[in-house]
Amino acid sequence: MSILYVIATPIGNLEDVSYRAVRVLGEIGALACEDTRRTRILLDRYQIPRPKTLFSYHEHNEERAARRIIGLLEKGTSVGLVTKAGYPGVSDPGYRVISQAVERGFRVEVLPGPGAVETALVLSGLPGVSFTFKGFAPRTPKRRRDFLATEKDLPHTLVFFESPHRVGALLADALEVLGNRKAAVCVEITKMFEQVERGYLAELAERFREAGIKGEVTVVIAGNNPTFIRQGDEPADPA
Repeated sequence: MSILYVIATPIGNLEDVSYRAVRVLGEIGALACEDTRRTRILLDRYQIPRPKTLFSYHEHNEERAARRIIGLLEKGTSVGLVTKAGYPGVSDPGYRVISQAVERGFRVEVLPGPGAVETALVLSGLPGVSFTFKGFAPRTPKRRRDFLATEKDLPHTLVFFESPHRVGALLADALEVLGNRKAAVCVEITKMFEQVERGYLAELAERFREAGIKGEVTVVIAGNNPTFIRQGDEPADPA
């Protein structure tokens, strides 16, 4: 029976790929990639023969590529699904075809591996027993503040992905809406220039207000717990 393999790939350091991922990538007949160039780097690094069928699966062709994947599965060909980094379907393309494969009764296997969410959560030093991954925050200030407000009273640690150009804006809005909580900004996780800045939102917002950082950014913010909020810096309740 054909299988859809959802394969987590390194978020930076190529040595983080699993033995299982290397084996499966070398066995499957077809591979759908968010970025074929990035995937070829991984295949070449581990001398993995390129599958007979290798094609793109990204946000701009997701519907068409999903049909192609389902068609291959129907013909008995197992297909691997990878994104540029991390897990397909987690703030990356993948949900559409995974849900279709499940609905049609195909076997789906997830090959665990690196992920920025868990890595940043641990790096932050904040509680990881209960957390909420929020993906990317809205780009406009009002929508971003409304987005943050839904978590204002909840105790869970919050994890966000963000563009390096909007990190300062996210931190400033979080300070306004959530209060002066402990937080961490994780940049280029597992890569050569990995950077982790920890502190309270007020100082982090100032630090990143005009910071010209580059690369992938994950922001972790403490939940609504007095232990992690500077006294006297709680946000005012709306009138």
